[in-house]
Parts: sequence; C-alpha cells; structure tokens
Amino acid sequence: MSVATAVLDLPDTEPAPAKPTSGLGEIITGKVTGPRRTILYGVDGIGKSTFAASAEAPIFVPTEEGVNDIDVAKFPLSRTHEELSRRLQTLATENHAYKTVVIDSLDWLEGIFWKKTCDDNGWATIETPGWGKGYTAVVPLWEELLRALDYLRSKKRMSIVLIAHASTEKIENPEGDNYLKFGLSLHPKTAAPLLREWADEVFFANYKVYTTGADAKQPNKPAKAIGGDERTIRTQAKPYCYAKNRLNMPEEIPLKWSEYRKFWS
Repeated sequence: MSVATAVLDLPDTEPAPAKPTSGLGEIITGKVTGPRRTILYGVDGIGKSTFAASAEAPIFVPTEEGVNDIDVAKFPLSRTHEELSRRLQTLATENHAYKTVVIDSLDWLEGIFWKKTCDDNGWATIETPGWGKGYTAVVPLWEELLRALDYLRSKKRMSIVLIAHASTEKIENPEGDNYLKFGLSLHPKTAAPLLREWADEVFFANYKVYTTGADAKQPNKPAKAIGGDERTIRTQAKPYCYAKNRLNMPEEIPLKWSEYRKFWS
C-alpha cells in the first residue's frame, strides 16, 4: 500500500464548484488563508518536538522514539512505508478532532523510503545503482507523501508540521571562500529542496550564541562563545542556514508555537 493509494484515491468529500460563466469568473481576489505547512529543523535536543506538541490538537506520526517522553497523542512508531501509509489513511478516512499532523522526524522517514525503494528494486543499498540514481528513485515516495499531506490539509483542514534534524553542507561559493550552511538532514540534491519548496515556512531552531570580541593583548586568541541558553527560530534565509516564511515574520522569534501562531492572521 502506498501513501498515494491510501489517501489520494479517496472520493472528494466536497461538491464540485460551479463552473464559471467566463474565464474571468475563475479569478480569486484577496488573501487565501488555510492551515500552514511548516518544517522545523534544528540541533539535537533543542525542543523541536515540544514546539510541535504545542500546536492545535496535534497527532504525532513518529518515525523515531524522541516523542515518547512528551504527553501528546501519537500513533505507534512507524518503521515501514506500509505502517506510515496506514496511519495517514486513518487520519484521512476516519472522523477525529485532530487539527495538526506532525511527522517526527523526516530524516528517519528518509531511511524508511530508502529501504522501500531498495526492496522494490532488489538493491543491496540505495547507492547500488550508482551515480545518484538510487536517491533520485526515492523522489516519487516523497511526492506521494506531500500529496497525501496536502489532502489532509485541504479535506481535513489539518495543519502540517514536519520535524527534522540539522546538518551542515559545504557551499561552493564562486564569488569567494567556500562555507558551511545548516540545512535539513536529508539528501541535499533530492529530498531537501523538494520539501523546502513545498512548505510555507521552513524554520531553523538553534541556541542564540554570542562571541567575545578580540583581545588586543592576545590577537591570536580565538573568540569565546557565551550564552547558549536562549532558544530561537530563524525564519529567513541567511548564508549560514536555509529558512523562509510567507507571513512577513521578523528574522528571529522565540522557539514557541504561540509566537509563530501570532503571525497567522
């Protein structure tokens, strides 16, 4: 059972809209609001799952055990593609009061998708076909997942929160020195850009760290990091991280769902 057959082949639950009398009748004016599609990634232990648990009526679909210690509604751990599909089908077909679906985490889900692709193709590992072909073969599974989540968003009016760990990637800079950048801990050429494009918001969670200035008496002494207790969300793209928002948010907000929620209206 694929995510697509579990969710996407369901009959519409809403009547078809009336056909416009002219092409101009299709024009929509004003803002179109709806449940948000949010990706939160960040460093280990910063509180990504706790952030999502504060969303409206959340239901977690865990692929790792990090949510066990949080008092929140959750499905059993999804270890296979079939288990994930079955849980999304449950949310799509059964009556419930959940308003937010949370997948925790994307990087563990990527491993599930790799295994599914290897099993379907008889590969020993995702790199067996060579030249990145294995990673490209996984893309349809990600696309199915996003269509399934969009179904929950449009038909069940559920917000979507996807959680991921952070990793760094080397950026080849043609105009200067190369540098490191925080991003989703997913394949940087396939899954990561696809998910970033799909989401309304991509947030990077990290501790706010300050550094001491240079010491004139010891110019070769490295700067010292201080602080590190304040947890924040970066909401806009910077040279050091991928991020975006469609809500005209400031560059940085506290790592609290209530702070994010303020910008919805």
